[in-house]
Order: sequence, then structure tokens, then C-alpha cells
Amino acid sequence: MTAMLRIIHPGACTTVQDLGRRHQAHLGVPLSGAMDDYAHAIANWLVGNSASAATLEMTLFGADIEFLAPGEIALSGADMGCTINGRPMAQWQSHSVQKGDRLSMGMAKSGCRSYLAVQGGIACPQVLQSRSTYLSGRLGGHEGRMLKAGDVLTCGRTAATEYTKRCLPWSPRYADTVIVRAISGPQDDWFRQHSELFFASAFLLSPKSNRMGCRLQGPVIAKDSDAPESLLSIPIAPGNVQIPADGQPIVLLREQTIGGYPCIATVLSCDLWRLAQAQPGASIRFAQIDLDQGQAIAQEWHTFLEDTRILLGAPAEGGPKKPH
Repeated sequence: MTAMLRIIHPGACTTVQDLGRRHQAHLGVPLSGAMDDYAHAIANWLVGNSASAATLEMTLFGADIEFLAPGEIALSGADMGCTINGRPMAQWQSHSVQKGDRLSMGMAKSGCRSYLAVQGGIACPQVLQSRSTYLSGRLGGHEGRMLKAGDVLTCGRTAATEYTKRCLPWSPRYADTVIVRAISGPQDDWFRQHSELFFASAFLLSPKSNRMGCRLQGPVIAKDSDAPESLLSIPIAPGNVQIPADGQPIVLLREQTIGGYPCIATVLSCDLWRLAQAQPGASIRFAQIDLDQGQAIAQEWHTFLEDTRILLGAPAEGGPKKPH
């Protein structure tokens, strides 16, 4: 392994993330991982990594980083006005860096989260088969925490090859109005009188949102008068839309395993990256689809990801999982 990065300034919330800590929910350990697994995968593919390699996830305000060795890097996700040695650096393409080069980033102009990939991947120790940082549990990543000034990160070994520039032919854009597709349930029968209101309304993304969930503000979505008074805690999945007692929806994300509020709908996993890139104050709307449509959309998304990986000439092993 090679010492590759020194954190000069960590930004608002910079952590090490990969595709997540799968198959550990029975231990009470959540998925964690990159909030925008699409941008995370693209950054990795641009430097020749598999999508499972660890990247740096930066939220709202980016980091200031010194490179301690030559290598290849790529930056995807939110536009944080990044520069290398004071010169603008294009995102969604690979770059060659030298020892002493300095990457600087600022406040997100568009989108919410940026991903920095280095060839070979960030080489933090694996915990329960993942390098992802689970902040609430102080698990994984770099000492289980957000990065701070002075931290030094290593990257994995890579075969010595001539630098080949890779570039994504398009640049994803992040709108102020985010529309995500959702399937009713599993407790949609508790909200028969307000289901239409839920799918017809626009909600604002609250500043209180975090890696656990997107808290929304909008019309009150109330339970039916004949609905059960409460719900025993049950397993949850990323994308479940909980309705707590105040009637303000919460879209659950990657840092929770059980929940005690009924869920009116579930957002498609292939749309969660759109929520991950929404800034506080963004308008969020839900487009209702049925199960058959959801399965077809998931298959189309898997095909799109595979075509993109092949286009960029990246390895398949460890890539995003095919939806079930």
C-alpha cells in the first residue's frame, strides 16, 4: 500500500465509503456506504477500479487534499468548484496527479455530495467485509469517524501501467425539483385517505436530513381513523418512506436497520441517488408506480450501469448488485 492522501482541511463531512456493509443487518449493523452509489461507481470506473473500491464522500463542502504520491484520480457528483494547484479541474473524467499536487474544493454549487476515487481504492481496513464508515457506530472507514486535518490515507497496490484518460460522455445534472419513483407500501393500507395527497404533493427537504434519512416538510399525511394505533419495530430497507406522528415523511437511507413508524411507500433503489444529491430546501415529489413497473425500471437501470462500465473499460468484479 502507498500513502496517497493527506487531509489539509476535511470540509463539512468527509468519510471513506464503498458500496456498503451487506448482510449484516441481523447483527444490528446497517448498510452504510456511498449515499450516491451511481456517482461513486462512476468515479471508480474512471480510474480503473471496480465499483466496490472505497472512495472519499464529501457532503456540501469539499476537502482540501495534498497528494503524497503520483497516481490517477477522478471526481464525480456535486460541483464543488474543484481545482488542482489553483487551476480548475473537470469532473467526470480521470486525471493524473503528482506528488505535492493539491486538490481544493469549496461549497457545493449543484448537488450535495462529491466522490473522490484514487486508482487502487482507499485502503482502510475492512470491518465486516466493508470499508464504509458507519458514523453512529464509529465503525469502519478511517477510525470510524469523519476525516480531520492531518489524516493520511493509503491506496491499494495497482499494476504499473501507462496512464489512460477516461471520460464520461455525459455529466449528470442535479435539479432543484427532485422526482423519485415509489411503490405504495408496505403499510399503505394505513393511509387510504391520504395516499393521493402524498403522491400529489411537493415536499421540501429539511436541513435536519442526514445519512439516516431525508426529512421532508409539507402537507400532513395522517393515518386513517381506523388504522392501528402503533407499529412494532420491524426491519426496514433504504427507500422506505416512514410517516411519524407529526405526519411529515422521512425517506430512510443507509444507516438504519429497524423502524417503528408505518411506511406509506418505498422509493426505488435506483432513484435514491437523486435524493442523496438534493440540497436542503429542494422540492421532492413522488411518482407512483406499481411493482411490475418497478421491476422493469430496476432491470433497465442495471443494464445502463453495465453498459456504462463497459464503455469506460472498468472491471466488473465488485460492481453494483443487480436488483432483485
